[in-house]
Amino acid sequence: MNLLIIDDEASLRDFLTIVFEEEGWRVESAPSLADGRAAIQRTEPDVVLCDLMLPDGSGIDLIRDVKAASPSIAFVMITAHTSTRSAVEALKAGAVDYIAKPFDIEELKIVVRKAVERKELEDENLHLRSALEERFTFANILGKSPKMQEIFGIIQRIAKTTSTVLIAGESGTGKELIARAIHYNSDRRGKFVSINCGALPETLLESELFGHERGAFTGAVRDKRGLFHEADRGTIFLDEIGETSTAMQIKMLRVLQDRIVRKVGSNVENEVDVRVIAATNRDLSESIREGTFREDLFYRINVIPITLPPLRQRKEDIPLLVDHFIEKFCSKMGVPRKKISADAMRSIEKYHWPGNVRELENVIERMIALEASDVLTTKSLPEHVLLGGRIPDSTFDLPPEGIALEEHLEAIAKVFMLKALERCGGVQTQAAELLRMSFRSFRYYAKKYDLIPRAEAEDLVHDE
Repeated sequence: MNLLIIDDEASLRDFLTIVFEEEGWRVESAPSLADGRAAIQRTEPDVVLCDLMLPDGSGIDLIRDVKAASPSIAFVMITAHTSTRSAVEALKAGAVDYIAKPFDIEELKIVVRKAVERKELEDENLHLRSALEERFTFANILGKSPKMQEIFGIIQRIAKTTSTVLIAGESGTGKELIARAIHYNSDRRGKFVSINCGALPETLLESELFGHERGAFTGAVRDKRGLFHEADRGTIFLDEIGETSTAMQIKMLRVLQDRIVRKVGSNVENEVDVRVIAATNRDLSESIREGTFREDLFYRINVIPITLPPLRQRKEDIPLLVDHFIEKFCSKMGVPRKKISADAMRSIEKYHWPGNVRELENVIERMIALEASDVLTTKSLPEHVLLGGRIPDSTFDLPPEGIALEEHLEAIAKVFMLKALERCGGVQTQAAELLRMSFRSFRYYAKKYDLIPRAEAEDLVHDE
């Protein structure tokens, strides 16, 4: 780590140089602002110990100038001329701390150590944000089809705005990926916060979104910040907004209209600066006609609509996606990059992909896990993909004595629900998406067919 000491007292510079070199620092020193600026350009120090009053100017001016060009450099101000005003000025200019002369050298070591920790944390946050922004650039959202290119054009135009966006599309089409791309290509520096509105009971959803005061309801043992507050100066992604109750929709409408949030159990309202991106796999126009979705909320969230096409409508993107997922999972599993046979690719392209990109991703992961050779063949494809989604004719054989059709259909539904739960590791929201069911419907039939533990089923009864 590099340390620069800027002070006009030669004896102090020499003393601090000896102390911090013994601590393992590479130390340079300068007697003036001019020499300090030159040293900063030459060495790019991690931490600068700078006197407030120097022969050729104020250390605060140096902080302002340097932080504008190199925000990661940590400044610690040292001075014999202490005052509240100068301390506040130094901190506002970008200093991480302020220490008065004469100082205890052990205290100064602690201050410098904390400055390093803060710099490392800021550098890590900057790296993570850069990585996220790189991951969610438009170039990394795969799709060369005209429909996807048109959507990319829309997203690039709206990313810098604060307008509310409604993303519609079947499950697995990548709605959250698009929402994140909008956020990370915007000027917003707050968090991206995501919640699946259909995965929580109404009372819990209200608490998650808006927060609650201690004692607001049974089990509220401490205050809780809601996700709208967590997303302040950032973006909140309301996935499957069509699954919310009309009562919850009224509460959401107030927040979307005025950007004012009130915690459960509180009389205090707080403003939030948050961009809202909502998503749904339902036809909300139909939901409005059925009376399950409020028309005023629809117009509030449908400022900029984006409809993602299902994978079967952009099959020219399938080879691109297959190649991407092969590279992703080979790297993740630590195996050499595999190729895919022409027959396997033809089967993949013929299949209608009801689960869209997410289903394709799962199939490629399965193939790489099962295929021992360097080439992915049809042997590692699931049977339903090989059949092109067709159900074998034997499934529809009608026995001479006939069948109880409703019982037969229920048995088929139960099998598919069990398979979906197994594939999704027991996560009911994901299993519901896989079967194109609302979460409420899935819970109802899961209880009816005794597919979930009895205690959990009883909880669902109470929730409803």
